[in-house]
Amino acid sequence: MDFTTNYMGLKLLHPIVASAGPLSGTLDGIKRLEDGGAAAVVMFSLFEENIRHENEAFSHLMESGTQSFAESLSYFPDVDSFHVGPDSYLNLLRQASESVEVPVIASLNCVTGEGWIDYAKQMQQAGASGLELNIYSVEADLDATSEEVEQRYLDILAAVKSTVNIPVALKLSPFFSAMGHMAKRLDQAGADALVLFNRFYQPDIDIQALEVKPSLGLSSAGEIRLPLLWIALLHGKLNASLAATRGVEKPDEVIKYLLAGADVVMTTSALLRHGPSYMTVLLDGLKAWMEARRFSSVAQVRGGMSRSKVANPGAFERANYIRELESFQSAYI
Repeated sequence: MDFTTNYMGLKLLHPIVASAGPLSGTLDGIKRLEDGGAAAVVMFSLFEENIRHENEAFSHLMESGTQSFAESLSYFPDVDSFHVGPDSYLNLLRQASESVEVPVIASLNCVTGEGWIDYAKQMQQAGASGLELNIYSVEADLDATSEEVEQRYLDILAAVKSTVNIPVALKLSPFFSAMGHMAKRLDQAGADALVLFNRFYQPDIDIQALEVKPSLGLSSAGEIRLPLLWIALLHGKLNASLAATRGVEKPDEVIKYLLAGADVVMTTSALLRHGPSYMTVLLDGLKAWMEARRFSSVAQVRGGMSRSKVANPGAFERANYIRELESFQSAYI
């Protein structure tokens, strides 16, 4: 049985990938993901804000009191010997690339054009097999237009693609007014893969303390529906690879994503719940399902239930919405 998969030009042993998350925060964690069966590992994201915050805090520390006491400079280490910036991330990326056999994909989130270019270049030099641009942005500016938001994505992609020669994926949010058209524009602009979809970690409100608090939970299988829909709609329409991420709990979700047309299926939540070895459970479940239906390769499965392949394409569109409403049952109706 052939599980091999091509993801944005990377040859993978199978289509299940460890997505960006805390398990890739150490070399030991990355090795455990490989040993657990991951076909590739996406490292946790490097956030430019964290680097800028560390640099600003250090600069403030270095400058504190120096105008009153020149000798206070001697209290602090030499700037060149103080490890600020992305050094630890790049060192981990370099060590991982040299220590594991599976591709290691770096993940980057920046707030400036210079950041996207500089860190992308450094990640390639550190040995990344590919780069995932985690463009996570909540557009809170009421004056920002949809055209400006979309152009920002295209500009970031163009800047990074002109800087590196490793494959580049974009991790997208679903909140575009015309998601299909945006995916097409990114594909035409040279994106090697689209990762659907990013999860926005919306804050919660503590009604007792009257505070806004961050709230983070692991994804659940119910969250599969939105990326499943768009992967089914986009399959066969783009040159870019399609990666599914969100809602993978069991082999069932892996199978559904592949049937919709995903080239790879990414997961972090399932591995945090059950450990890196759970990757084998997902792969074994896929294998058992394929054997039962006499599929000899993942390529035969991929896209079999996409919009272009199903007998009733309307099942992915408005007609299905109406049928869903009409079929709903409740004891109170």
